[in-house]
Amino acid sequence: MAVFREGVPCWADAMLPDVEAGKRFYGELFGWTFDKETHTEYGIRRAGYREYHYREYLVARSEDRTVAALAPKRDGRMPTVWTVYFATPDLAALTERVRQEGGQLVTGPVPVGTQGMLALVADPEGAVFGLWEGGACAGFEKWRETDSVVWTEVYAREETVVDAFYERVLGFGALDLLDGGAGVRMWSPAGSEPTPDTVIGCRRRVSDVFPAEMPPHFLVHFGVADCEAAVAAVTRLGGRVRVDPFEVPYGRMAVVSDNQGAEFAVLQRTPVVLT
Repeated sequence: MAVFREGVPCWADAMLPDVEAGKRFYGELFGWTFDKETHTEYGIRRAGYREYHYREYLVARSEDRTVAALAPKRDGRMPTVWTVYFATPDLAALTERVRQEGGQLVTGPVPVGTQGMLALVADPEGAVFGLWEGGACAGFEKWRETDSVVWTEVYAREETVVDAFYERVLGFGALDLLDGGAGVRMWSPAGSEPTPDTVIGCRRRVSDVFPAEMPPHFLVHFGVADCEAAVAAVTRLGGRVRVDPFEVPYGRMAVVSDNQGAEFAVLQRTPVVLT
């Protein structure tokens, strides 16, 4: 079983109104197959914590290795969105650091059967992400490969506030780059200097490429062999192109949404060059 260091992306899931439609979309786009795994999520009745109830998870596989999951929304008011989860060996301690550094606890910590413990939190600007303390499930079996999660980034406006939050909460090592005038801060797990082999994601400034009304948020990137071909497939399958393909320091990417509105990126990855 894989072991993920604290601060490393270890899982991603999408909350969708129609999971069967999601299966068709992602099955054709990435060639995923799906296992129907049912988990009973035992709620915790504490002040400020939401009680979790029974829910079905559709676990996605690529080359017979787990890559992500699709889940039905419990409430129509919830956003249709992809969420990235960062690993931690001590969820209680990490959620406390989130609050101490100006973030918010959205949900949890809650146990997910014997699989592990999760929490959803938000950074000081409101970007939501997940935390996962693995039990029987540590996280991805396939990642940083084609048709799996290869990268994650948070889009921020108050860069100094956001940088300080993640580097204190998750202990990221950091290196600033310039990408066409837009600030990019590359991150590696705690105890690692940012190198092409250690970087796991970045903070990007909300720039003119994106709509002015776009709120701070996380964007999950899936690896593809050909960015343009992937964008064409998204359109053919009923999704939308939010941002046309463009070059970034770690490849060529486009921002798209699936046929139900969940946004993600497709990334034709090239080796990261840190200067």
